[in-house]
Amino acid sequence: MLKQLFLSVLAVLVLFEEWLWDLLTVLGQGLSRLLQLERFDVWLSQASPKQALTAFAIPLAVVAPLNVGAVILMVHGAMTAGILVEIAAKLLGTLLIARVFRLTRPALMSFSWFARLYESIMRLLRWAHALVQESQLYRSALAFKKAMKRYSRKVLEG
Repeated sequence: MLKQLFLSVLAVLVLFEEWLWDLLTVLGQGLSRLLQLERFDVWLSQASPKQALTAFAIPLAVVAPLNVGAVILMVHGAMTAGILVEIAAKLLGTLLIARVFRLTRPALMSFSWFARLYESIMRLLRWAHALVQESQLYRSALAFKKAMKRYSRKVLEG
């Protein structure tokens, strides 16, 4: 019973993170078009490895103070405000990191330590998927994710 609960929670977390990453990547593309950042996107996609690493670190530097602020709010009893700030930080951070990563991935992979870290994360995700992909909760969540992806594309594309 406890194992099934663990697998169910793990399935939801893995799928939510993937769904969030996919959704915010699409949203980032839409915002880039809306803000007419195509030239910046081209520049970023052609950035040197050091420039790519700097660009990848910027979202972390932007979001970290928000995380600290969320904890401070919660420590001082403003739980709802702290949770809302943390959710906003998670969404903003994922949007920015997903966008920058998509554009700079080849340059980032030229760092052996980054490629090893990426492969470790991917190995963890493959393990989690293999562990939970047979559960009914997983299949239901996957169907929901696909439906939300279609809906978000339809909304963002007009």
